Amino acid sequence: MTQSTEQGKGTIWLTQEAYDKLKNELAELQGPVRAEIIERISAARDEGDLKENGGYHAAREEQGRLEGRILQLKDMLERAEVGETPEDDGTVAPGTKVTYKFVGDDDDEAETFLLAAREMEDSVEGLKVYSPQSPLGSAIIGAKVGDTVGYQAPNGRTLEVVILGAEPFTG
Repeated sequence: MTQSTEQGKGTIWLTQEAYDKLKNELAELQGPVRAEIIERISAARDEGDLKENGGYHAAREEQGRLEGRILQLKDMLERAEVGETPEDDGTVAPGTKVTYKFVGDDDDEAETFLLAAREMEDSVEGLKVYSPQSPLGSAIIGAKVGDTVGYQAPNGRTLEVVILGAEPFTG
């Protein structure tokens, strides 16, 4: 995988478990959940004046959120790379467990996270998940153990981290 593939609308790395969970959520939203909202909209329409019908407006808002989530899930599932563990060569890539510290911190202040889609968070108990599109995630893709990498934090400050470890996530 190249760094440019991972940025923006690139590939999303997921375990099979996370992929299946998202696929099941999509099926649930497209089936029973969508049908229930359509039924509520129809029932509210039958009540008459839609301008003052709070139930109708609430159901329409919920339908909008539902359709947005369905589009998001479809997009993620189309771009998903399922369960292919990256090489164990000490290079940071989606699907790696990364240990890093900020420049100037002691080694005992190091943190470890999984570089993958945020939707993986429920599948990796006790491990933070950072997206490859996050400021830190996008900055360190391609870095090797021992590299120092700078990136711009959301607050505008430039931070530097040292990569202490990068190993494939095995679930």
